[in-house]
Amino acid sequence: MIAAYITSHEGLVPVEEWVDGCWIKVVNPTEKEIALLVERFGVFIEFFTDPLDVDERARFEVDKGNILILIRSPRREPEEAVIPYITLPIGIILTGNVIITVTLTEVDVLDEFISGWVRNSDTKIRTRFALQICYRTALRFLRYLKDINRMSNLIEMNLYRSTTNDQLLDLLSLHKSLVFFITSLRSNSLMVEKISYSNILEMTDDELDLYEEMVIENKQALEMANIYQSIIVGMSDAFASIINNNVNVVMKLLTSITILIALPTLIASIYGMNVVLPLQENPFAFLFIMFGALAASALGLFILVRWKVL
Repeated sequence: MIAAYITSHEGLVPVEEWVDGCWIKVVNPTEKEIALLVERFGVFIEFFTDPLDVDERARFEVDKGNILILIRSPRREPEEAVIPYITLPIGIILTGNVIITVTLTEVDVLDEFISGWVRNSDTKIRTRFALQICYRTALRFLRYLKDINRMSNLIEMNLYRSTTNDQLLDLLSLHKSLVFFITSLRSNSLMVEKISYSNILEMTDDELDLYEEMVIENKQALEMANIYQSIIVGMSDAFASIINNNVNVVMKLLTSITILIALPTLIASIYGMNVVLPLQENPFAFLFIMFGALAASALGLFILVRWKVL
């Protein structure tokens, strides 16, 4: 799918033609669409195919004056997904007087521009627009990291009384998301640092300020991801022990109940024997037997409590 937008006095509006100063948004293009773009802009074909590889690392390339900036961006998965957050590559191509983005699927970061959430964005200023995409990507990482932290806190509250592995599996899913985040953020940070000394982008003072903010946000996101990963690893180890302890408590309770029930059962079994027994002719024998059974259970309960078994 190919869509084009341009910034006007009304904001970001769609256009039918690929005019100078527009943003061409390419999502999961067909071979025919890729061939059309390559022919129109004279861009290296790998600039369009590499961002479609979900495992592609962040980097930048220059070919005949055309620039590819490839970053990895986070995406929230549907609720039924095993892993709540993943990362996908975004290809940002600066060619001629247009900017082109290439993604395999719809990406949350680019939707922010279409929805008008990004202030001072202008497709005609290509360098700033590309830096804004990178900057919003770093902010999106921070936002999702806060969501992951909040989810881990909810899981922690449920783990205290859990005897199943459901919460641990949820923690494992969050841990996988953090691994994806850390790997992508490291790759993004290396790419961003290389931009500063490669001079592939001619930046104004305002764009340089935006670039520095992007570097700071990337570092902060990477530090937060590392911290949250350490916390979740520690929680997983600790709560694995807690779940085992909870199971032991339940088993101890069931064993104690079995012992308390076994005492009156033993007495009833003895008086069920087909032999001569004491009090068998006494009209109050049943009451004596029940009282004895209850007394034995009460004594057993007292001993278990005294020994702090219950």
